[in-house]
Amino acid sequence: MTAPQSQTLDRGLRILEHLAAAGAPRPVMEIAGAVDLHRSITYRLLRTLEDRGFVERDDAGRFGLGLTVSVLARGVRTSLQAAATARLTPLVERFGCTGFLVVRAGDDAVTLTSVEPRDVPSHVTRRPGTRHPVGRGAPGLALLMPDPDAADDRPELRTARATGWAVSEGEVIPGVRSLSAPVRGAQAAAAVVWTGARDDEAELGAAVVAVARAIAADL
Repeated sequence: MTAPQSQTLDRGLRILEHLAAAGAPRPVMEIAGAVDLHRSITYRLLRTLEDRGFVERDDAGRFGLGLTVSVLARGVRTSLQAAATARLTPLVERFGCTGFLVVRAGDDAVTLTSVEPRDVPSHVTRRPGTRHPVGRGAPGLALLMPDPDAADDRPELRTARATGWAVSEGEVIPGVRSLSAPVRGAQAAAAVVWTGARDDEAELGAAVVAVARAIAADL
């Protein structure tokens, strides 16, 4: 792995990533162990992050993410949502299936926004806030596609990396098929869902990949 340009910044970001994955305040010693730093170095970094509002301390002295992170994330998610809606809308109208965007939140894939087709007899509804484990369903697999290969990767994940998009059937909702591609650099994935068989899956896959790339470019 290439050495970071700024070691101090890299350490601070690793701490924030750990706290985000932990999902709850953690004691200094645990944080230090998770990011492989001495306790005193970890504490100094946490105090700097605390001064800027990136982390907060609870009554027990444990550190968790602060309000500044939420403010920054709100701006990113708003831009991501707007880009996804604009890019998904023509895709949805063209193929007549529901389109949506998922983002990674710890070990979950969470639907950020969705676009439903008009003038079709029926379609699958995908509500914002819906979540399922990362690695399940095409959107979950797509979120894992940018990660390095691992020995325990599912065969479906290996196939997805080879084709450029992930597919699944019934893994999240029985009887529902999904297809998804990662939005590189955003820990997000563009996806579509539908029921029944269709003979244009390869064309749909290429279109979803193009949408995911367009969203990434818009950001």
